[in-house]
Amino acid sequence: MINKDLIHDRFAKNLDNYNEHAKIQKRMAERLLGFVKNKSPKKILEIGCGTGFLTELINKNIKYEDFKTIDIVEQCEPYIRKINPNIKFCQYDIEDYLSSSNETFDLIVSNASLQWIENFKDVVKQLETRLNHGGELVFSTFGKENFREIYHIMGTTLNYFSIAELAENFPNSTIEPEIHIMAFDTPKDVLRHLQLTGVNAIETPIWTKKDLIKFENGYKNLCNRRPTLTYNPIYIRISK
Repeated sequence: MINKDLIHDRFAKNLDNYNEHAKIQKRMAERLLGFVKNKSPKKILEIGCGTGFLTELINKNIKYEDFKTIDIVEQCEPYIRKINPNIKFCQYDIEDYLSSSNETFDLIVSNASLQWIENFKDVVKQLETRLNHGGELVFSTFGKENFREIYHIMGTTLNYFSIAELAENFPNSTIEPEIHIMAFDTPKDVLRHLQLTGVNAIETPIWTKKDLIKFENGYKNLCNRRPTLTYNPIYIRISK
């Protein structure tokens, strides 16, 4: 089960480091912009805005009348207001938001955040119902190959969906996967990267010395040269 309090605390703690270290997430935001930059939506909703990678790109490249952002971490608000004080920010868990609001939008976007939702498939289907006629839901998540090194070493991971599972659940969608492999100098650098971006897939909130030894030795056995970390972004577009 996904621990939302732990997710909140990890991201809140590392917001100031996020922009510097979340290089893959920034590239993902740029890719998402490419899908929507020629759109002219009046109302936009962004889920899991974080420090505003995607928010800023949309603000600069798309003409809109109303732009609402939500995130579980309340400390994200100053980052969004710095981009544009007219952009609305609300602290919400997306599932709570959907149960409390019937608002509809012309464009709903989300970058690298929906994988943290327990009821992923149900939430995506609910988001489809919040699209106005001609609207589009465009988001990125991660696939089965994401953090494959961590899973191989530690045996834990989020419940990522395969392309086939996504296609089956969202038959009217366009799905595009990618693979990005980052290289680090040491296993400790991998762990530090995970901590500084808040994306640590390990459920254990506090690591013991035994955990650290297992992590370092596992990487030494897995990678002959520099330790690597695999990201498997998946981009999904659903039109109404």
